[in-house]
Amino acid sequence: MTINMDIKLQVGVKIFLKNAEGKYLLIKRSPEKYKGAKGNWDIVGGRIDPGSKLIDNLRREVKEETQLEITSDPVLIAAQDIIPNPERHIVRLSYVGETKGEPVLDTTENVEYKWLTIEEMKKQDDLDIYVAEILDKGLLA
Repeated sequence: MTINMDIKLQVGVKIFLKNAEGKYLLIKRSPEKYKGAKGNWDIVGGRIDPGSKLIDNLRREVKEETQLEITSDPVLIAAQDIIPNPERHIVRLSYVGETKGEPVLDTTENVEYKWLTIEEMKKQDDLDIYVAEILDKGLLA
């Protein structure tokens, strides 16, 4: 196997935000901004700013996208490789953590949200393939 040494490596952080009722936040990506996404219903998160801590980036993304705060220490539950093309490799780190309140979405990024149980998420149409993989493996308990 030949490895492209010029490939760009990016790190993304995502979180399954859980509310007091035990439901998790799913957000629907903007179809204009995220053309070609493999599943439009995703969890909150984004790419890190190199040189800053993962959790700080996670907190920033949650605040930017939802105006919510993470109220517990996030726990890492999965690391996934995303290799969309020969030029880019993304490592997606997914966490679980708690929050309070209702999101206020940045509608340039996400157009809708819902709170669902794990079982309801598994049945969600158009679910992000990496979220579905985590659910299928039982990593979110």
